[in-house]
Amino acid sequence: MKAVVWTEYGPPEILQIEEVAKPVPADHEVLIRISATTVIPGDCVARSGAFPPLFWLPMRLLRGLRKPRNTIPGSELAGEVEAVGKDVTLYRKGDQIFGEAGLGLGSYAQYICLPEKGLMTFKPANITFEEAAAAVDGPITALHFLRKGNIKSGTKVLINGASGSIGTFAVQLAKYFGAEVTGVCSTANLELVKSLGADKVIDYTEEDFTTSGETYDAILDTVGKTTFSRCKRSLKKNGFYLTPVPTLTILLQMLWTSRIGGKKVISGMPSPSTMPDDLKFLKELMEAENLKSVIDRRYPLEQIAEAHRYVETGHKKGNVVIIVEHNNKT
Repeated sequence: MKAVVWTEYGPPEILQIEEVAKPVPADHEVLIRISATTVIPGDCVARSGAFPPLFWLPMRLLRGLRKPRNTIPGSELAGEVEAVGKDVTLYRKGDQIFGEAGLGLGSYAQYICLPEKGLMTFKPANITFEEAAAAVDGPITALHFLRKGNIKSGTKVLINGASGSIGTFAVQLAKYFGAEVTGVCSTANLELVKSLGADKVIDYTEEDFTTSGETYDAILDTVGKTTFSRCKRSLKKNGFYLTPVPTLTILLQMLWTSRIGGKKVISGMPSPSTMPDDLKFLKELMEAENLKSVIDRRYPLEQIAEAHRYVETGHKKGNVVIIVEHNNKT
């Protein structure tokens, strides 16, 4: 089968297409014929090996200290079950699924084997494989932080980076929960964020929301471009500053604000124990057409390096999808 292989950390050019052995499912695994995968910012960080200083050593120990431990990168995926292990009961050949590869990575390939109880579920019939592949990491992360910020009907929330992979889902989910949503993005993306349901949009090139005098119950900075110190005066008395981009300062502020009353800082990532149920909840929202994936660009697997270069510009809208083609020999 064709797969993207990396044997060292570095720039996008290190990603090479090679022929590798097609995997065989173990007793509790399913073999998935991948139709689509994605490039998320985390994939680019993993490829480069340039993890934030605070997490450099633990991430290198996890991913491989000198070179990648897993030679096929990639996380999100959607495809069809081609075969199942003898003890699999949840899926059967022909089922269409979407999910995430987990710590082992491996979605930049034509096939992958995953445990049947891993982070995956049945693909909604009313969305494409491409839309499904893009609907895992972004919405799960958005859902996690909106829940941490107690977003509900009547809540006033600002989403910074509202046009990105997390932000586009965060806008839709916050509106689904009944919140009043303000989205912050660039000039080119204002109409997109409005179309997702934002009540108000702010062009960050023209206006600094932290100086407007407006206050919010929660500020979700999906891209880590602000700070709690800057946003503090824009939060209501018991407001939440939420960000999936942890730094040493953020972690110290989390610890400090957790011990005192008033405004809180929350970072970190979703718990693996809750993610399968979250994915099923998101699937139901997509089936009811209350949530959709925004796709900016599509690339064939052979252009994976170009896709990584584009994501690293920091200017994508929503998601970048990789199309995985097959022929009779795969």
